Amino acid sequence: QIHPYPFDNMFSILLMGLFTLLLMLLEWTRPGLPSPLRPICDLRVLKHFIEEARDAQAAMLTCKEGCGLPEPVTVPQTKVDFSIWERKNALEQAQEVQSGLWLLNQAIGSLRASVTNTALQSHIDNSLINIFRIGKVLRSLDIQECNPPAGGVSGGEETWRVSSASELLQVHVNFLRGKLQLLL
Repeated sequence: QIHPYPFDNMFSILLMGLFTLLLMLLEWTRPGLPSPLRPICDLRVLKHFIEEARDAQAAMLTCKEGCGLPEPVTVPQTKVDFSIWERKNALEQAQEVQSGLWLLNQAIGSLRASVTNTALQSHIDNSLINIFRIGKVLRSLDIQECNPPAGGVSGGEETWRVSSASELLQVHVNFLRGKLQLLL
């Protein structure tokens, strides 16, 4: 039997597809709902940065001379209160991580300037390069870059001071494993 309207079935399918698309768009843009999930960094990249930070820490532990800090440096607090962290919005979390990376860059740069041990210098150089790369990863994920004020980090950022290079490198590892990983 020949159907009198051959395009009736195709029109129905097209109409259902358009209706489905419209419902998806309306659901996504409905006020009061969170935006779509942020992109997530491949955690193998982060794992690589953490491993290299651990390598620097291990090299520091074997260093005998020419590997100290000339004076205490300010570093980010690595302790995370998950209930407070979860209440922060994505921008606040990003600002805290960016401020922490800025502090680590300053502190590790200070360590680099004082270290005379060439084996350790290459690990420290690698740590500085990796902080720069982490910044690029964050930018590629559309995580806004934050520049701390001229006097240092913002008032909301918790910091503390370390006086040894091994403490500094431990903070570096913990920061990557903690706040950075939570952000990503």
